[in-house]
Amino acid sequence: MRITGINQYQVDLPLHEGSYKWSGGNSVSVFDSTVVEVETDAGITGYGEVCPLGPAYLPAYAAGARAGIAELAPHLIGLDPTQLGLINQAMDRAMRGHPYVKSALDMACWDILGKASGLPVAVLMGGRHGDDFALYRAISQQSPEAMAESVQNYRSQGYTKFQLKVGGNPDVDIERIKVVAAGLQPGDVLVADANTGWTQHQAVRIADAVRDVDVYIEQPCMRYEECLAVRQHTNRPFVLDEVIDDVAQVLRGYQDRAMDVINLKISKVGGLTKARQIRDLCVSLGIAMTIEDTWGGDIITAAIAHLAHSTPPELLFSSTDFNSYVTVSIAEGAPQRNHGRLGASTEPGLGIAPRMEVLGAGTRVAG
Repeated sequence: MRITGINQYQVDLPLHEGSYKWSGGNSVSVFDSTVVEVETDAGITGYGEVCPLGPAYLPAYAAGARAGIAELAPHLIGLDPTQLGLINQAMDRAMRGHPYVKSALDMACWDILGKASGLPVAVLMGGRHGDDFALYRAISQQSPEAMAESVQNYRSQGYTKFQLKVGGNPDVDIERIKVVAAGLQPGDVLVADANTGWTQHQAVRIADAVRDVDVYIEQPCMRYEECLAVRQHTNRPFVLDEVIDDVAQVLRGYQDRAMDVINLKISKVGGLTKARQIRDLCVSLGIAMTIEDTWGGDIITAAIAHLAHSTPPELLFSSTDFNSYVTVSIAEGAPQRNHGRLGASTEPGLGIAPRMEVLGAGTRVAG
């Protein structure tokens, strides 16, 4: 089997809640997503998606994804898409860095491998654990009272894990954490995600102020060394996200005892192939994971579900369903939340079929 052509599509994904706010005054109301279509001479077509949160979050942005895919795609023509290691080697040789550019292409090749073998991606990644898994809900940065109200609303929909977007004024963030925590019920899990928004001294102060609150602290500062210093000053469980972008950084964090949980985002590390490598390493080391991506629609949600569903439940801290946040569906067959839980498709590949009437006219970038 050989790759014969690659197309890409741009699609806007508006949010149900109108906007999504996080640290640094950042917000977004419409996500700019890119869908990749990889064609083969066997008549099998695979699909992938990449949707950066925006250039202020990670070194990634939507227009850059499309420019990079157009640059990289010609190097894949004639290669066998089921040879995932060789595909990734070819992409890394043709383009240094820019992992998010490679993610959708790698994802599409996993879709092809699943379709060619007649197996769901979750099975190819190690096997399906159970019927479904728990999701978290991100709570957009608002007043403490409004965030507490949002948590109560999402609990009524079956969620028991909540990620508060903090990383703003320290006094307000302390109040956000305490007000929300006061309304939690037994079994609920609360994460205060600063998205790098605190300085080291602010983070140490906040962590100390909530030392008696049942809350996880996630990515308080920009740099790994700053986060490590905060970790060493708090008794709260600790999550690292933005700074965990490859295998070497996981090993460094493990050696330094820098975290209890990592946030594994597919596009941040370069696609499902490298995400699975990190996932398997974490399983071997006993590191729990939240498995997700920067954002996305139905195709990314399907990919997240397959990686999460093939992860041992005791090390799957949480996952997410981005397609429930947005108003536009771009593919049929994508998993849908059910009372705060999600399950990967049992159909071959990712188990999705793109809605071409939604994607519109694509751009031929290779072949």
